[in-house]
Amino acid sequence: MNALRYTVAALAGLALSAHAADLAAGRTKSEQLCAACHNVDGKSTNPQYPVLAGQHADYLKHSLKQYQSGVRNNAIMAGMVKTLTKADIDNLSAWFASQDSSLNMKR
Repeated sequence: MNALRYTVAALAGLALSAHAADLAAGRTKSEQLCAACHNVDGKSTNPQYPVLAGQHADYLKHSLKQYQSGVRNNAIMAGMVKTLTKADIDNLSAWFASQDSSLNMKR
């Protein structure tokens, strides 16, 4: 029963944090921009690239904005996020957060 409560709470939180996000647009942008390194669903199989699937949307948004502003210094990511709009960041973050991953599974 507790697992059901946690699941419902998590889904409600995701819905609230990503209320304006478009998951289909996030997937499309992921196919265009992120898939080569992180895979479309964010489940990177290369240890050089982090798994994005299952990360919190707010964390992903914050990270992408830091790459854009230069607070996080990574030449590859800086180039990738340079042209992302706020909507792109919201959509990508919601897309990756909505993906099942070992990061968000109960053990």
